[in-house]
Amino acid sequence: MTLLEHLRELRTRLFRASIAIVLGMIVGYLLHTWILQILQDPYCQISLKNATAANNGVLPQGWRCEFVALKVTDPLLLTLKISLWSGLIVSSPFWMYQLWAFVAPGLHRSERRWAYVFAGLAAPLFAAGAVLAFIVVSKGLEFLISFINPNTSIMLEAMAYVDFVTGMMLVFGVAFEFPLGIMLANIAGIASGKRLLGWWRIAVFIFFVFAAIATPTADPFGMTFLALCMSLLYFGAVAFALVNDKRRGRNRPSFANIGDDEVSSLDDYDVEPVEAASPIDGYDPIDAPTPVASPTAVERPRPLDSRYDDVT
Repeated sequence: MTLLEHLRELRTRLFRASIAIVLGMIVGYLLHTWILQILQDPYCQISLKNATAANNGVLPQGWRCEFVALKVTDPLLLTLKISLWSGLIVSSPFWMYQLWAFVAPGLHRSERRWAYVFAGLAAPLFAAGAVLAFIVVSKGLEFLISFINPNTSIMLEAMAYVDFVTGMMLVFGVAFEFPLGIMLANIAGIASGKRLLGWWRIAVFIFFVFAAIATPTADPFGMTFLALCMSLLYFGAVAFALVNDKRRGRNRPSFANIGDDEVSSLDDYDVEPVEAASPIDGYDPIDAPTPVASPTAVERPRPLDSRYDDVT
């Protein structure tokens, strides 16, 4: 395909993905009230628990879980935001498939079938990350609200609260897509399973740093849960890479399929340079030999008449 054909293909894929997102937004708009109640439920449960404990175990009369809207346009913007997030989540299998289908023609024919696997795993992984984030939010809110003075009342702003919850869900959902990138790199032959397994210490460290930076809460629960989940998913992706390498025979030497009576080509062997020898433990290295001194000149013999002894 030429560059212009690639751009047309990209335009078609983006248009299809946009139509799917718009249809998902319509579904989210019809269910935005129910979705907003689900998002507000963690804070309402904590507020109900605190109100009951402050009233000697009895629910105060007329108690309601209320949020504050600081601007006139906040209710409309909140509805649109919930509809957009719902549309992205509902249509995620389709637009992720469009993304992968645009990249797939650059791979081999045998590797294109992974487009369906990619689209089939991306949505459940994103949903699992969002659900885990929702659980972490409830624990994180309880931890953060526990520092409030008993004489201080708290009332959350609706837009900021929804941004907080959806931000957590987005971070966890995107983080759960990381194993798909590892699987894609292994399928394309960029990274082998043995190499990925050797990087596990660096990967775990990067996961904890990423969780500490990306998690919007200051509590340790969200950071720890996200880093641990990403580590488990990483090892799962490494296990897939090892199985895939073994199935394709990538770790076998180039002469494994050559019979005993066949001659192998010497071009398959890599010539490695000979490195300098290192000293053996417990023994000093052998010193270089010292050069031999140059010989001295032979003394010229004296004439015969000048050579005499006591007898002569």
